[in-house]
Amino acid sequence: MIAVTGAAGFIGSNLAHALAAEGHALLLVDHELTPAKAANLAGLSRFRFSRHDHFLDDLSAGRVAPDAVFHLGACSSTTETSWDYLSRNNVEYTRHLWNWCAERRRPFFYASSAATYGDGALGFNDRTPPHELRPLNLYGKSKNDFDIWALAEVAAGRAAPPQWAGLKFFNVYGPREPHKGRMASVVFQTHKQVKATGEMKLFRSTDPAFTDGGQRRDFVFVGDCVNHMLWLWRHAAPGGVYNSGSGAARTFYDLAHAVFVALGLAPRIGFIDMPADLAGKYQNFTQADMSKLRGAGWDAPSTALEDGVRETVRWLEGAAEVRRAA
Repeated sequence: MIAVTGAAGFIGSNLAHALAAEGHALLLVDHELTPAKAANLAGLSRFRFSRHDHFLDDLSAGRVAPDAVFHLGACSSTTETSWDYLSRNNVEYTRHLWNWCAERRRPFFYASSAATYGDGALGFNDRTPPHELRPLNLYGKSKNDFDIWALAEVAAGRAAPPQWAGLKFFNVYGPREPHKGRMASVVFQTHKQVKATGEMKLFRSTDPAFTDGGQRRDFVFVGDCVNHMLWLWRHAAPGGVYNSGSGAARTFYDLAHAVFVALGLAPRIGFIDMPADLAGKYQNFTQADMSKLRGAGWDAPSTALEDGVRETVRWLEGAAEVRRAA
């Protein structure tokens, strides 16, 4: 049995579907399901569900004992302002799972984030010690704090899971993210706006080094992120923190343009001012250094942006067709 936390969320649900396709028994952990998140589990015929606030008790009491834990459950809002909430959900909860996996000798894989790199002044190399990084927001700090703690546990020779990895996910896009609302990828936002208005509004640049729409991010298809996790698990790669990106930086204009092309439409792209709560906390450039994962043996090519966008738009159009039919 494989446990996936955040299993009704974006990356978690895509991982759950991949594991189910391989025939694994699943223990899916999440908050009470909303209709939008329940839709992400459609097509999974066999699984056990546990509420996130019951899961730790069930582990401690021995009511469940998964063979591996993929921990993707967290507060993923980059605009969250409550440190107590983030610390409780993104740091303390993860420590409990780490300790259980260390004690029971079970593999443990968890979601870190490229938000840990802050403004990128130190680059995007997963060999950089996390204590040197300066995230731009509290969400990024919460993820970085756990990376620091995990590496310190290992360095001190304290108990650690027999296999473990934290994955620094970059700008992930793909199927099963409509429930994220404002935090959903720009692929989803572009598709939504184009279907409603026929055009897309990107944020104007607040940095003279970047043109409007010329801000560049490492956009990574969710299927690649799932494959990174599964590969690390199957190949018993060295424990550590790994980037999970495409290794390429593309502009937001490129991404929005690819959505129009996938829809068979001529691009209509304009610009709006950046929201006040993002000003000063916005990454204008990210690009994953993937050499650590590749050095461990990962050799599959990354999904090209245009191919990933085309697959995502196909899924979104299909999901809309299902809603209309219902």
